[in-house]
Amino acid sequence: MNSKSNYLPGDFAMWIFIFAELTVFAIFFLAYAFSRSQHVELFNQYQLTLNKESGAINTFILITSSYFVVQAVKMVKQDQIKKAGNWLMAALLGGMGFVIIKMAEFISKTIDGINLSTNLFYMFYLSLTFFHFMHVLLGMVILFIIWLNLRKGLYSSQQFIGIETGAVYWHMVDLVWIVLFPLVYIIR
Repeated sequence: MNSKSNYLPGDFAMWIFIFAELTVFAIFFLAYAFSRSQHVELFNQYQLTLNKESGAINTFILITSSYFVVQAVKMVKQDQIKKAGNWLMAALLGGMGFVIIKMAEFISKTIDGINLSTNLFYMFYLSLTFFHFMHVLLGMVILFIIWLNLRKGLYSSQQFIGIETGAVYWHMVDLVWIVLFPLVYIIR
């Protein structure tokens, strides 16, 4: 299966998991959109309190980090394992940058006395972004395990399903943020 050019990358079980996760996020996004349509003024008012610059930087970080993961997979398929490890480490550093910026946003909101019960907008903002945040952390754990396995010599041009599986998950995390950022931070 590794040598075919027309196949679903990674482990099929990961695709089932991703489909389930995307379904949960889609339901969350629909609930957000419906609630927003019922409380436009409230959502518009409190959306202005979000740090769009942090959200935009995090978007750039995740997209860049996904590019790094693509390069890591490419390097494994070319048996350039050390380069693959370097690309994965760069992706992990990007993930860490995202986590630091997002934590700063969460801390800022907490200091301002904002929590899930502040209002409907903040309930969605905190729930959606924290749920995504947890997926970023899981993605970083997956990428770190792949990095360790690279160092152990477990991947090669003949054996790369594991790194593809991790890459697919990381791209899902990126995709969700690409929808979440404009939905919550930008669209009015």
